[in-house]
Formats: sequence, structure tokens, C-alpha cells
Amino acid sequence: MSQKRSYKQYPPEFKEEAVSLVTEQGYSVPEAAKSLGIATNLLYRWKEKQAQSTSESKPAETELEELKRLRQEVKTLRMEKEILKKASAFFAKEMK
Repeated sequence: MSQKRSYKQYPPEFKEEAVSLVTEQGYSVPEAAKSLGIATNLLYRWKEKQAQSTSESKPAETELEELKRLRQEVKTLRMEKEILKKASAFFAKEMK
């Protein structure tokens, strides 16, 4: 006569707020877990999962270098385009 164990489900907003107590407000994990009425290891898991998801979303260093290079190239091309516009307007005026 064994019964299947049911686990409590927590909404994502609750998990984020619980982790922010530790990361942003300076509570220790055991203090935050006790005040929220959850297990300490559960809060540690949520904190670790959030840390992994934020580290995965950061662009790699090579991507940052490429982005910097491409932004510089766009800036240069825009400047060249403006120079060509002004030159073509100047020569169009001279031909009339």
C-alpha cells in the first residue's frame, strides 16, 4: 500500500524572487529558504540553474570581437556613403 509521492510545483516567478533574495538582497541561502518555507537544497538548485542560464546567454569573446569589428565597419561605410552623397551633389551642381 504505497502511495505515490506528490511534489509541490512552484511558479517561475516565485523561484526568481527566491533566488533574488540571495543574490541581490544579501540573504544567505538557509535564511531565505527558511523564511520562504522551502528546502535549502531546493533553493541551491534554483540558484545554480539560474546562474547557468545567464552564463549561457552571454555572447562568447570571439562574438564580442566580431561585433565590435562589424560596428566599426558599419560606421566607416556610413561615413563613406555620406562623402559620396556630398560629392555627387557637388558634381551634379557643377554640370548644370
